[in-house]
Amino acid sequence: MALPHNALVLVADGRKLMFLRNHGDQNQIDLRTEAHDQREDLKDHEIKSDAPGTISQSFGYGRPALDETDFHQQAEDQWAKDAAEELKKRALRHDFEALAIIAPPKTLGVLRKELHKEVERRIVLTLNKEMTDRPISAIEDLLVGEAAPPA
Repeated sequence: MALPHNALVLVADGRKLMFLRNHGDQNQIDLRTEAHDQREDLKDHEIKSDAPGTISQSFGYGRPALDETDFHQQAEDQWAKDAAEELKKRALRHDFEALAIIAPPKTLGVLRKELHKEVERRIVLTLNKEMTDRPISAIEDLLVGEAAPPA
């Protein structure tokens, strides 16, 4: 499906997101940055407060360590949830009628679980790709390739 004029494009991953707007039409995509944000990637010692916990066993020797919480993944998931909340706010104030989402698999999975029904209704394209560090021209090329009918 072609990307209509004034469509919103969300390009996101676990630490960066961009909202782009198509100022072109369905035949000529012209993306312009509307908003962008990036979170700081914290080091382990800045996130963790302690060593992994242990539990006692009723048999055998030793004390196994509990699985450690993946704080980086939690932060990335929260970032995607925040992006879904922003999309909800924009959809409810009728900021866009068509939406394309470009995100890597994990981010896309979290986003899909969190999307409001009004946002879901407006999705015209979803791409499972990491594009946050690519120039806008590469994102436009990707969208043009996806919008083209199969040969």
